[in-house]
Amino acid sequence: MSYRPHNSPLAENVAPVLERGAFTAAKRTLYVVATPLGNLRDLTLRALDVLRSADLILAEDTRVTAKLLSAYGISAPMRALHQHNEKSAVLFVIAALNEGKSLALVTDAGTPGISDPGAKLVNEVKNAGFLVAPIPGACAIAAAISGAGLLAEQFYFVGFLPSQKKARNEILMRLRGLECALVFYEAPHRVKETLAEFARVFEGDRDLIVARELTKTFETITRVPSAHISDFVDTHPETEKGEIVLILDAPFCDQHESTTPVLDDAVLRWLQALLEELPPARAAKVVAAATGIPRETIYQEAMRVQEIRGSGFGKK
Repeated sequence: MSYRPHNSPLAENVAPVLERGAFTAAKRTLYVVATPLGNLRDLTLRALDVLRSADLILAEDTRVTAKLLSAYGISAPMRALHQHNEKSAVLFVIAALNEGKSLALVTDAGTPGISDPGAKLVNEVKNAGFLVAPIPGACAIAAAISGAGLLAEQFYFVGFLPSQKKARNEILMRLRGLECALVFYEAPHRVKETLAEFARVFEGDRDLIVARELTKTFETITRVPSAHISDFVDTHPETEKGEIVLILDAPFCDQHESTTPVLDDAVLRWLQALLEELPPARAAKVVAAATGIPRETIYQEAMRVQEIRGSGFGKK
């Protein structure tokens, strides 16, 4: 496949770099290629090399991938591979690899195989003895977590919950006892129902981070205090549009009134000053390290201060 910069500004910008040390897709190899979530400039140089040199691109939606390829001046044959034909496409893919072809697998956005088609194909290709090479890049999980400022030091990726209410409830009940952050993907039309279930099952024990439209023009990453999870969509109707990642942060520690440290005036003034420059999670971490007061206690006070100020969720 040839890479031909034409009228695309993106193609013109990357052409000189691609000419230096360009990578060529190897024969009899399946490349699993991450593509941008929204911002086309998040496509890596190695991914560009593979897409311009592979014999065939397997795309979740060829119309979506055609727009990406056009932006970079790439002309390449494509074949659809999505959740409805992934199983039946295996024989075709293995036959193509047997013929010595190089193939690139992409989805509409992000990394194939992560709540997107690709995992079954990769498994079958590896079982058939062919090389599978990941080309890492954009991933909604990583993007959301990196911008969330989590208190949790570990996370559990759930992905999409089942559409059946009973099955959803069973999964959430199993997750309730985990102390790590819980990461979900959710469709816009189901997000209101899902948040209501979060509020019911987790009973105000966790704050929520809503990450939507990542890398796009209207990207937002918002921390929602646990008390406001169930009514968040009502106050933010835009949440029912666009791609969404939901993260339930680590649960608050059980704290009884008699053992909860009281923040004195000096600590409160220090916390309020830090909140002028830092998001609540980082401000709480600094104050906790200096005072020995549990971070969860300080964090809850930080969120209360932010609510009173009515100024969003702090500066970054």
